[in-house]
Amino acid sequence: MPMGYRLREVTVPILPKGKEEIRILHFSDLHLTPYRRQEIRDIKSWASLKPDFVISTGDFLAHKDAVNTVIHSLGDLLNVPGLYVFGSNDYYAPRMKNPFSYLKRDDGRRKLGTELPFKELDSRLSAHGWKNLNTSKLLIDIKGVKIEARGTDDAHLERDSYFAIKGSPEEKCFSILVTHAPYLRLLNSAIKDEIQLVLSGHTHGGQIRLPWFPESKALTTNCDLPTSMSRGLTKLSEKTWLHVSAGLGSSPFTPIRFACPGEVTRITLVSESNDS
Repeated sequence: MPMGYRLREVTVPILPKGKEEIRILHFSDLHLTPYRRQEIRDIKSWASLKPDFVISTGDFLAHKDAVNTVIHSLGDLLNVPGLYVFGSNDYYAPRMKNPFSYLKRDDGRRKLGTELPFKELDSRLSAHGWKNLNTSKLLIDIKGVKIEARGTDDAHLERDSYFAIKGSPEEKCFSILVTHAPYLRLLNSAIKDEIQLVLSGHTHGGQIRLPWFPESKALTTNCDLPTSMSRGLTKLSEKTWLHVSAGLGSSPFTPIRFACPGEVTRITLVSESNDS
């Protein structure tokens, strides 16, 4: 059966010279319900991509009964080291709304749905060894590379507190910031602290894009990120890269993507000397 997503492949020349390449699988915005069979099949196939570690930038859920669906879908991928943060739809269920409202500029007002079982999701992911990065830092070692990973809680709900994790990275560590929504206040903080790679989601790549050459154009990002950065890899500064996942799913009330397929990204980190 054909897959219902696009595999995005990006290479970032960012590791110290002489280090072996590291493959990160970055996914976001699954928005799972128990009934999304195609998405469940797609997610189960990701283990075959054989990443060295996995990072999720949130919005696993879209239904109060979807925690088991998430764990079942991730399957063998849970045997790989993983990091995650939460997005707004891990805390609150999506609500029915005018689909054209997604095309409007974000006005900061939030109408929240019913609370979702995020604590159960956190417990289940943690039981498999994945690490919750909401407002925290940790050091990990992947293939001999020391990585300082820091994360924020969801900026879209203003739950983020970069102040709690700010500061220059540990010496001789590769540094990553993981956050659901790529608001400019977080990106500017990452640039100031010389974080090397920022991973986020939330934008759905615009979800509805205008066909264009050579790249389709997003109409919105659902935050203050410029639409030109709504998905894929962007170099923010001399030392800081940003990767925004367009995500796999969407709200069950607006299950529409146009010129913007769901995706998962395999990010290959290579040493600077391998940059071609």
